[in-house]
Amino acid sequence: MFRLLGGLADVFALIAAGYLLYRARFLPAEFWPPAERLTYYVLLPALLVSRMAVAPLGGLNIGAMAGVLVATVCLAGGLVWLLRSREPSFGPAFTSLFQGSIRPNTYVGIASAMALYGDHGLTLAAIALAILVPVVNVLSVVMLQRYGTGDSSRSVLSEVVRNPLVLASLAGIGLNLSGIGMAGVAHRLLDMLGRAALPMGLMAVGAGLDWARAWSERRSLVLVSGYRLLAVPLAAAGLCVAFGLRGETATVAVLFTGVPASASSYILARQLGGDTRLMAGILTVQTAMAAFTLPAVLLLAARL
Repeated sequence: MFRLLGGLADVFALIAAGYLLYRARFLPAEFWPPAERLTYYVLLPALLVSRMAVAPLGGLNIGAMAGVLVATVCLAGGLVWLLRSREPSFGPAFTSLFQGSIRPNTYVGIASAMALYGDHGLTLAAIALAILVPVVNVLSVVMLQRYGTGDSSRSVLSEVVRNPLVLASLAGIGLNLSGIGMAGVAHRLLDMLGRAALPMGLMAVGAGLDWARAWSERRSLVLVSGYRLLAVPLAAAGLCVAFGLRGETATVAVLFTGVPASASSYILARQLGGDTRLMAGILTVQTAMAAFTLPAVLLLAARL
């Protein structure tokens, strides 16, 4: 229990540090967008490839994990879509609620998994990402094209095949399963780059918090966030029992359904005509609430 709480405390302390650095103007505001881009396109893929290429993949119940994660995403998004069907005029705002219900924050998920289980946690997190990222991207783009106000001509497939996290996870798994692996200068270089990914990524999450937008709609955002952070991971825990998924694999599966929404949700909403103001509020409130909900959900999942 203390290991769980201590590991998650470190994660959210880095988010708080990023927020304080941003508010104190210790670094210029222009620093954070390129820093996040560097993390997303270079540092985090380097971490995934370097660790996945040498990780022990044997004995992992990947099929059951995939079943739990995909079923949870479809259930969570489906319930939000049913809400939209009752309010036909609920367009761009619906897309932000939809993304906020299904898209996991990669940095929080990986950092939490590593805090709990070390390198084995990173392996499980990379597998979870390889499963989740294509699914949530396809569903999010489809909904934004249908109900958003932006360009609807963008290819759904291109959003997936260009995603650096999908490419990095698949590359690492491919190197591992092929027996090629990774060693020498290439492994050391990627490992050094990867070590900077999570501190930088988590601080960028903190720098992106926008309390002014969140405060204006705080009551509704708390309800929406409670759905994502409590109801969805509890459903995932129940599905773990149904699929026979147990142990650390089950805990990481529940973890990735209970982390706050990804900051890339805001970027996608801006590109495809979603409600960016609502999306920014959802990201802020979910990140703050997850500091309290995530330990509770994981402790309950461990008991189940």
